[in-house]
Amino acid sequence: MRINKYLAEAGCCSRRDADGLIRKGRVLLNGKRAQLGDRVGNKDRVTLSGKTVKPQSKKIYLLYHKPVGVITTTEKGVHGVLDQVRVPERVYPVGRLDVATSGLLLLTNDGRVVNRMLKGKYGHEKEYEVTVDKTITVAFLESLRCGIVLDDHSTLPAQARKIGDREFSLTLIEGRNRQVRRMCETLGYRVTKLARVRILHLHDRGLRPGMWRLLTEQEQRALFKELHLSA
Repeated sequence: MRINKYLAEAGCCSRRDADGLIRKGRVLLNGKRAQLGDRVGNKDRVTLSGKTVKPQSKKIYLLYHKPVGVITTTEKGVHGVLDQVRVPERVYPVGRLDVATSGLLLLTNDGRVVNRMLKGKYGHEKEYEVTVDKTITVAFLESLRCGIVLDDHSTLPAQARKIGDREFSLTLIEGRNRQVRRMCETLGYRVTKLARVRILHLHDRGLRPGMWRLLTEQEQRALFKELHLSA
């Protein structure tokens, strides 16, 4: 098994993030600095930042309502997500929300889920409720739906629906850095409040900021089905 896949399946991070950790020299294979493309066998020892990495047999999936001010990071001790969600298993957030954004995050130690969710080609929906600083127009919503040029590339078509004079729902199938805020800024609007309310089929209006819960068996089955994964 390639070392980036080994780290992902151990619940450490996505394969892409694993490649970054390997490049930085934070991953050792049998005491030596690991290289991209290294393969891991049953008798090999892998360490990440000095800690031994072992495959986790028990997979865990949970939904967390990140409050504003909490950082989406895999580090501890920095008022991050992992300081708020305390479980025996080592779990990691799937994707990110910026510090000023609240809402739902999926956390897991299942590298398959992390890898599928972070690959944009699969087109997984994420829904946001957005409040802006002035009245929403039909032209504004239509521009969001059709796509906006960011970093010389147009955003993919989105679903945009007005829910108030200055509030709207926006559903994306991609996840660029600060995408919702930047799309609005490009059209002359400033986001004053932003919350993610749905990831794929996962939503929970009763989950208050700072709270988390395990996915139900039904939610897990639906997640595997949407990601085309076996249980």
